Amino acid sequence: MGFGTEIFDRADRMGALKVLECPNSHPTSYYGFWQRECDIWCPDEKVVVPRTMFARMNRELGRADLIAVESQFGFESMLYNGIPAEKVFLNPLGVDTSIFTKRASVPEVPRFICVGTIALRKGHQYLFRAFEMVKRRLPDAELICAGGYKYDFHKERPRWEGTFRLVSLPHCELAALLQQCTAFVFPSQEEGVSESQVQALASGLPVIGTHPGGATTFVDDGVEGIIVNGRDPQQIADAMIKLATDRELNKKMGEAAYRRAAINNTWQDYGDRFLAEFECRLAERR
Repeated sequence: MGFGTEIFDRADRMGALKVLECPNSHPTSYYGFWQRECDIWCPDEKVVVPRTMFARMNRELGRADLIAVESQFGFESMLYNGIPAEKVFLNPLGVDTSIFTKRASVPEVPRFICVGTIALRKGHQYLFRAFEMVKRRLPDAELICAGGYKYDFHKERPRWEGTFRLVSLPHCELAALLQQCTAFVFPSQEEGVSESQVQALASGLPVIGTHPGGATTFVDDGVEGIIVNGRDPQQIADAMIKLATDRELNKKMGEAAYRRAAINNTWQDYGDRFLAEFECRLAERR
C-alpha cells in the first residue's frame, strides 16, 4: 500500500490482477489513529508519513482488484471507509514454526515482552503506565521491549528509560527469549496484526492486545489471551497481573494460543491461501 501505482500501470497494460497488500488499516484510519496519539502526547508532532503518501494509498485502493488485509480490524476499517467488501481479502500472517516453538512452561518470575518500535501509535505510553502499576503489586516483574524508538516518542522517552529492559535481537534469539516470558503485551492503537504477535502466540504465550492492534484476528478474549482497551493503563495492568498470578490460566491460554497461531498457519499456509484466492479471482474474470 503506497508503492503500487507504477506496478498497477503496468498491470493494466498486461491485463494482470492488481493486488494491494495492506499491512495497516485503511489510510484514513491509519493516519487518524496515529495523529490522535501525537495530538495527546506530543502536540507539536505530526505523523511522519507524508500526507501525499496517504493520498497515494487511497488512489491505489480504488484501482486494486483485490485488497489483502492482515487483521479483522483492517478488514472493518476498509468497509468503514467505503471499500466494497467483495474487494477485501483477510489473510492473517503466518509464522515460521521451525524457529518459533511452544514454550515448555510458564516462568516463575513474571516477565512480559513487547516487540515493536517504541512509538505513540503502538501504545507504549499506555504500556509503561500500566507496568508502573504492575510493579506496585508484583515488584519482581520485568518488562522487555524489543525495538528502537520512533521520534514521536521523544517527550515520553525520558520518563520511562530505565524502567524496562530494551533489547534488539535476531529472530533466533527472540524465539529463545519468548520461551522465557509470561505474556506478550501489545496495546497498539493501529496495526495490521504485527508479525511479532503471531510469533508470540506460536510460542505458546497468551497475548494481551487490542482490536485496533489486530489481536482479535487470533485472540478470542479469555481464550488465547485478553483483549483490552489499549488506552486504559489500569485495564492493561489488571490483565498483566491476572496472567502473572494465575499460572494455570496462563498455561491454558498459552496452549490455546499455540494451537490458534501455529497449527495450519505456517508461511506456506499463508502463501497457499493467497494462491487459492488469486485462482478464484482469475476464474471469475474468465
